[in-house]
Amino acid sequence: MVVLMEPSSSSFLNPNFPPNANPYSRNLILTKKPTLLLRFHSPPTAAVDSLRCSATPPPVPGHPDPDPDPVPDSSSPDRRQDRRRAVRLAWEKLVRWSRSWRSKAKTDVLERTNKVVVLGGGSFGTAMAAHVADRKPQLEVNMLVRDPQVCQSINENHCNCKYFPKHKLPDNLVATTDAKAALLGADYCLHAVPVQFSSSFLAGISDYVDPGLPFISLSKGLELNTLRMMSQIIPQALRNQRQPFIALSGPSFALELMNKLPTAMVVASKDKKLANAVQQLLASDHLRISTSSDVTGVEIAGALKNVLAIAAGIVEGMNLGNNSMAALVAQGCSEIRWLATKMGAKPTTITGLSGTGDIMLTCFVNLSRNRTVGVRLGSGEKLDDILSSMNQVAEGVSTAGAVVALAQKYNVKMPVLTAVARIIDNELTPKKAVFELMSLPQVEEV
Repeated sequence: MVVLMEPSSSSFLNPNFPPNANPYSRNLILTKKPTLLLRFHSPPTAAVDSLRCSATPPPVPGHPDPDPDPVPDSSSPDRRQDRRRAVRLAWEKLVRWSRSWRSKAKTDVLERTNKVVVLGGGSFGTAMAAHVADRKPQLEVNMLVRDPQVCQSINENHCNCKYFPKHKLPDNLVATTDAKAALLGADYCLHAVPVQFSSSFLAGISDYVDPGLPFISLSKGLELNTLRMMSQIIPQALRNQRQPFIALSGPSFALELMNKLPTAMVVASKDKKLANAVQQLLASDHLRISTSSDVTGVEIAGALKNVLAIAAGIVEGMNLGNNSMAALVAQGCSEIRWLATKMGAKPTTITGLSGTGDIMLTCFVNLSRNRTVGVRLGSGEKLDDILSSMNQVAEGVSTAGAVVALAQKYNVKMPVLTAVARIIDNELTPKKAVFELMSLPQVEEV
C-alpha cells in the first residue's frame, strides 16, 4: 500500500487559489518545487503494481468534469479507413522485405549439385525424391530401393506403383537396386529408411559411401534397444563419426508434397553452413525450409510425436470427445518438452515447426499412420492385426518402448506416453489407461 502525504507547509500551495474550489485541484497547483513523500507499507514492487495513476483527478461530488474526453467511435468510416490503411502498409512492407530477401538469396548450391541419392522407396522418400528432381531438370536423382517391382515401375512407368500409382514422377528420377551405382558421385544423400532397419541397412552399403557425403535424415524415431537417434545411428553404422549429418523434420504428409501443396519444414545441423546449403537445395515456391542448430530437439520431437499420435488416435477410437483430445495432446506436449529439455533441447524448438507443428498434424489428421493405429486400438482391434494390414511402417509403435526407457534414464514422468507403451505391450487396455490417467494426482501445471 502506498500513502501519498500532502506537504505540511502552505507555501507549496497557490495562495491566490479560491478557497471554495475543488480541494483536489487546489493541492495540485504548486508555486514551488514540492516534496512528495511516499510511505510504503508493503514491498516496493507490490506497491508499484497496485498503484494506478491517472492524468486527471478523481471526480468530486458537486464538481462535474468540465471537459470530459470524448469516446472515439471505432466504427466510424474514418476509423475503419485508417485501420485498413495501416494493415495495407504493414502487408506491403512485409512483401517488400520478402522480395528483397529473395533477390539476395543464393542459388549456387543447386547450380553446383549434379546428383542426389535417396535411400528407400517408401512414400516420403518418393515424395522428397520427386521434389528434388523438380528443382532442376538437369539434376540426376537416384532412388535406391529393395523392391524390384517398385524399381521397374519408377523406371518404366514413372510412378511408384506401391504408394503413388496415380502421380507421375519427373523424368530425371530413376530407381535402382544397386547401392554402388546409386551412391557413385552423389552430392547429397536423403535417408528415408525406417529407423529400426537403418543400422543394418547402412552397414551393408557403408563401403560405397563417400566420407564427406552429407546425409539428410528423413527418418523419425528411436532405435528400440539402443535408444539412439538417427544422428547417432548414421555415423556409427557407417563407421565415420565425421559423416556430415542433417535432420529434416516438420509437419509434412507425403501425399501433400506430391500434390505441391504449401509446406514448411526445418533442417537442423550443428554445421550452420551445411544447414544453409541444404536449405538452398530443398526450398522452393511450395516448400519453405527453416534452419536450426538444435539437432537433438528436432529429432526427439519428431520421434515422440509419433507415440503421442497413437494416444490421440486411441481417444478418437474410443469416442471420448474433443475435451479429452485437447487435454491429452496438451499433456503429451508437456511430456515431450520435459524430456527434450532434459536431453539438452531448446524449448523454442519444441514449440516450433518440428515440435508443435508436427504434433498437430500427426495427432489431428487422418492421413497419419500412427494416429490410424491408435484409432483402431481404441476401437478394440488387436495390434498384430492392425500392423499386418498396413503397407507402411508406423514408427510410434516401436518408439513407444524406447520413450519409456529414456524417461527412466532422465528421471522424467511421462504418464501419457508410458500408457501408450503399456497398451502396445498388451499390458493395459485403453479403457483402463483412461481411468488411470484421470485418477492421477491433481497437480500444479508446469
